[in-house]
Amino acid sequence: MNMQEIVRKLEEITDLYIKELDRFRMEELTRKPDEEEWSLGQMYMHLINASLYMHLRNVRACAESAEGVLNGGEKSERGEAAYLNREFPNMRVRVPASPGYTPPQPASKEQLREGLRSVLTQMKETEPLVYSAPPQNKIVHPGFGALNAAEWFMLIEMHYRHHLRQKERLEQFLAGESIS
Repeated sequence: MNMQEIVRKLEEITDLYIKELDRFRMEELTRKPDEEEWSLGQMYMHLINASLYMHLRNVRACAESAEGVLNGGEKSERGEAAYLNREFPNMRVRVPASPGYTPPQPASKEQLREGLRSVLTQMKETEPLVYSAPPQNKIVHPGFGALNAAEWFMLIEMHYRHHLRQKERLEQFLAGESIS
């Protein structure tokens, strides 16, 4: 899959995420099913923050041969499967709540809209770096192993699609249905 196609797909899913915000009041966007789960707003913040401060940062680092970049390395078994299928495994990832991982609640819908648009803008700006990045330059992803610039770039769109499942579960919760 070429990088322009990835950006096009991310534009589509970003439009969906932005349009969907209109369906919810801020109180709903910040309501959590329980203490260990995220709100819908926190899920949005996670997508934005992971894209801007991890995925895109790692694309740039791989392209620039920055400090912390490996020369080679392999994907994990989960990483191989994810990239072969071009999607995350259909499983819930649960990480204990912590200040370093748990995303903050959003301050406003506009913050979420601007964050999603910023990811898209930075994707477009970063795309040319993917083509010039040495493919052996890699940074380790905690679940997928060593990824190069193109793989970090692709991860953003895959990550957005992965969280559509969580979005659906949280919408069921907000509609008063039990979630599992």
